[in-house]
Amino acid sequence: MPISRIPSGIKGLDELIEGGFPAPSIILVAGSAGAGKTTFAFQFLMEGARRGEKCLYISTLSESSEWMLRFMSSFKFFDPVYIEDGTFVYEDIGEDLARLDEIKLLSKIQEMIATHAPQRVVIDPINVVNNYIENYRQFLFDLVTMLKNWSAVTLLTGEVKEGEKYPPDVGYTADGIVTLIIRSEGDVVKRYVQVLKMRGTNHSLSNHPMEITENGVEVLRARF
Repeated sequence: MPISRIPSGIKGLDELIEGGFPAPSIILVAGSAGAGKTTFAFQFLMEGARRGEKCLYISTLSESSEWMLRFMSSFKFFDPVYIEDGTFVYEDIGEDLARLDEIKLLSKIQEMIATHAPQRVVIDPINVVNNYIENYRQFLFDLVTMLKNWSAVTLLTGEVKEGEKYPPDVGYTADGIVTLIIRSEGDVVKRYVQVLKMRGTNHSLSNHPMEITENGVEVLRARF
C-alpha cells in the first residue's frame, strides 16, 4: 500500500522526500538558533491552512501570539485570514511547564488536540520541556504515541547543541529528521538543509543549499 503524503509547503523540499511528509508521522526539524526552524514550521502550517486543513501551533516559550504573528506577517506565505477564521490555532504552554507534571502536561496537549482536531501540529521548540520534566525521554515517547494516535503530521522543532546534528532524545522517537544548517565558508555564511531520516521514503542525504527570503524557506537545488 502506498504511503499517504502531504506537501511540506517548503519550495524544493518535497522533491527530496518523494512528494511530501508521510502521513501520519512525527518530523523533527533541528538546527541552531537562527537556522529558520520556526519559519519552516509556520510555512508548513500555512500550507495546510491553504488546503483547508486544521492547523495547531503550540509554543513552549511563553511568547505573545501577537508578537510572533507580527514577526511572521513579514513573510508572503503568511495569511492572517486563517488565524481569524480558526483554521490556524496558536496555543502557548510555556507557563504550564513550570506548574504541571508530565501526566498533566500530556493531558493538556491532548486536550488541545481533541478540541481543535488538527491535521497538522507544530510544537516549537520541544527541547524546552527537558528543563521541567524529570523523565524527558519517557515524556517524548508518550507524547509521540499520543500524537500518532491522532493521525496528524507533527513537526517538533529542536535546537541543537554544539557538535550535534540533532537532539538525540527527540531524534529516536521521530519518523523523520530534517536539519537546517548554518555554515561559515570563508567570509560567507551559507544555509543548507539535509534530510537525515524519513521512514518509508527514498530520500536524498545530501546537503542542499537553502535560503530564507520574504517567501520563506526555500531549497535552492534538489538533486540526489
